[in-house]
This record gives sequence, C-alpha cells and structure tokens, in this order.
Amino acid sequence: MIKKTLFNDGKASWINIQTDDLDAAAMSKLYKEYDIDDEILMYSLDKNERAHIEYNDKSNTLVLIYNVANINKTDNHYETVPMAFLAKNNSLVTLTNKKNNYIAERMNDYILDHEDVSAFKFLFAALFMVSDAFFPLIEEMDTERKLLNDRIREKTTKQNLFALSDLETGIVYMLSASKQNAVLLEQLKAHSIFRALDDIEREQLEDASIEAKQLVEMTNITSEILSQLSATYNNVLNNNLNDTMKILTVLSILLTIPTIITGFFGMNMPLPLENNPMGWIITIAISVAIWFALSWILNKVMEK
Repeated sequence: MIKKTLFNDGKASWINIQTDDLDAAAMSKLYKEYDIDDEILMYSLDKNERAHIEYNDKSNTLVLIYNVANINKTDNHYETVPMAFLAKNNSLVTLTNKKNNYIAERMNDYILDHEDVSAFKFLFAALFMVSDAFFPLIEEMDTERKLLNDRIREKTTKQNLFALSDLETGIVYMLSASKQNAVLLEQLKAHSIFRALDDIEREQLEDASIEAKQLVEMTNITSEILSQLSATYNNVLNNNLNDTMKILTVLSILLTIPTIITGFFGMNMPLPLENNPMGWIITIAISVAIWFALSWILNKVMEK
C-alpha cells in the first residue's frame, strides 16, 4: 500500500510505503522510482536493527532508522520495531509495516492540521510522535508493576513471578530503544545537515530530542524499580528456602535420636535392661528425654 500526500502548497510531499502487502517485483519497482536503496529495506524489516543515521552527500538523502514501540504485546511483553525515514529534496518517504503503521496514521493527522510545514519539520514532528507513543506503554507497565507487587505480597506464585519476568523483558526493550533514539537525535544535531536547517526546523528537532531524553529518564526509573523489586523477591524466596532447609535439617537431626537408641538396644549382645520387663518403656523414655533436650538446644541455636 502506497500513499502520497502533498503539503506546503505542493512544494513538499510525503510518501508512505507499507511493505507488508508488496511483493518483491513491486518493491523493486518502487525503489527505482523513489531511488531507495535495497539496504534501507533490510534495515526497516530487521527487527533487531539498531537506530542509526546515514547521509548520502551525492544524492543529498538523509536516512534515519528509528525505534518505534509495538503497541501490541508479543509473548506477553512489549517490543520495538525499526522504522525507516528518508528525507530528500523536500520529500519525506517512510517505510512502515503492520506493527508501526500507527505512526503513519498519526503523521497523517498531523499533516492535515499543519499543511504549511517543511519536509524536515514534518520529519522531526514524526520523531516526536514516536517518542510520545512510548509513554502510555511505560505508564501501563508501571501500573501493572504496582498491581503485581500487591499480588506477590499476598502470595508468591509462579504466575506472578512469570508476569514480573515479562515486565522486566518489556522494559529492557523499551529502555534500549529509547536510549538509541536519544543518541541518534544528538548525532543529528552534530551532523552537517543541521547547519542547513532553519530556526523552526531546529526548534522542532530540539523538541524531539527533549522528548526522547524524557522518555529515557522515565523508562530508566521504571527499569530500576522493576530490577529492585525482582531482587527483593529473589531475596525473599532465598530466605524462605533457607528457613525450610533449617526446619528439614532440624527434623532430620531429631529423627536420628530414636534410630540410634533403638539400634543400640537392638544389637545381638548382652545389654543393659535386657532382662527388665520395663526395659522397652525405659528405652522410649530415654529417647524422648534426649529428643526434647536436643530440641531445646537446637531451638536456642536457631534463635541466635
């Protein structure tokens, strides 16, 4: 699916190419028509591609691979996907898929209300939208973390621990993506193309950079809280395990007392009390007395 939108009195254009529904022949034709390198497509389709910037001096083409949040969960946690932006000759080309096409929809709403913007201002506004789309997901994860914390305090179950693990996995994706985006915008401000921007475009780029940095701070705080929460419950589980092992160790020690005494009197040789009719009662009494004495000693040791 290809959508072309003209703005700024027809001086600028935006072309959004959704790559999901295009076959190889159609994509090859598009790349030739819009002078898009095949390598750019591979960047946008590779879910593990890092955010980075490229600039071709000969064709005056700026290429941005930017991390976009996938608003639909994968394996019970959020992930990010790359999105390609190409700015060339007052034209902006975006390569999207089903996971990040919602950004193109927001861009379409933006351009309807801001028809007089330049291609670069539109690009930087889109990058601002990308960062802004992360915040509801981070807030949702923070809310889930609070609810999960309350449930784990009541009862530590496998389901709750798995849910905590999913939250940690999702926040790792978000934190890594937001840091890469923030670094990319700082690199863009240090790039030679920055000097060619007008004041409005620079201001929009600065707004996008500030939003990206705020996202990093918010994501980092949530990540640290989750890490601390996970470490706390790991310590609690380890402490519970230690208590259980102590109890089992004490029980095993106490159970050896009757075994030792009865084993002693069970030997095939002359023994004390063997001719005493009350010998078995005395043997049991000795076992019980030693058992209680050892229990008292072990209890005092464990209390220290």
